[in-house]
Amino acid sequence: MTVTTIPALGRPKRSPLGWAIVDTKTVAWRNLVALRRMPQLLVFSTIQPVIFVLMFRYVFGGAIRIPGVDYVNYLMPGIFAQTVTFGAIQTGIGLAEDLNRGLIERFRSLPMARSAVLAGRTLADLVRNVFVVALMLFVGYLVGFRVETSVWGLLAGFAVILLFGFSLTWIFAIIGLSARNAETAQAMSFPVLAPLVFVSSAFVAIDTMPGWLQPFAKYQPVSTAVDAVRSLVLGGQFHDPGKVLASLAWSVGIVAVFAPLAVRVYRRTT
Repeated sequence: MTVTTIPALGRPKRSPLGWAIVDTKTVAWRNLVALRRMPQLLVFSTIQPVIFVLMFRYVFGGAIRIPGVDYVNYLMPGIFAQTVTFGAIQTGIGLAEDLNRGLIERFRSLPMARSAVLAGRTLADLVRNVFVVALMLFVGYLVGFRVETSVWGLLAGFAVILLFGFSLTWIFAIIGLSARNAETAQAMSFPVLAPLVFVSSAFVAIDTMPGWLQPFAKYQPVSTAVDAVRSLVLGGQFHDPGKVLASLAWSVGIVAVFAPLAVRVYRRTT
């Protein structure tokens, strides 16, 4: 008896790269649908930065002086950076949950690109960051934040901070794949996150810190991203194109190093 194989009707022919892109879009859409079905995840991811805005604006802001600028204008670029940095933890937590529930093993059994699971997750988190950062911008305007350059400077600052947040998701993806459960992923992430956010120029001027701490605070990636956004949205004394280039270099470098490492960890994860 002869068995005749009928090709799948309408299935397009694509290169491996083409199928990797399709797989990535499919996984990203799956994560966005899950976010839509559990809106509390998005709500809770916005509550914390809103609390920080109100706390620093109305509680600590009166005690912090930045010469030549209203503190709320100085603060909001730091809030944007903090928002995407804290949001990057969700990438690791989500991957740890998928791993713990066996979903990663199901993905591994499918004929799909190995990189698609991670790329889809990070792409979905990038889309989420667009919404959250836009919301923080709205909250900032309510409490007095104003862009002092132009709408193009604002859009450029928006792009810089989103790219920075996207780069960080690859670092926390490795943590999530190594943790095996959400609680451990969150606990492992905090020692990485805390120095980056709080030992930076996000909330206070670096020259108010101890001298031995200033070199780290000045050149670490969060400070560079914050200073780049200030350069783009405030201009004046903060104008420094070099900071923008440095932030872009940090973001591209982090992706170049940690994305392949994350895929390698994913392939070895059982």
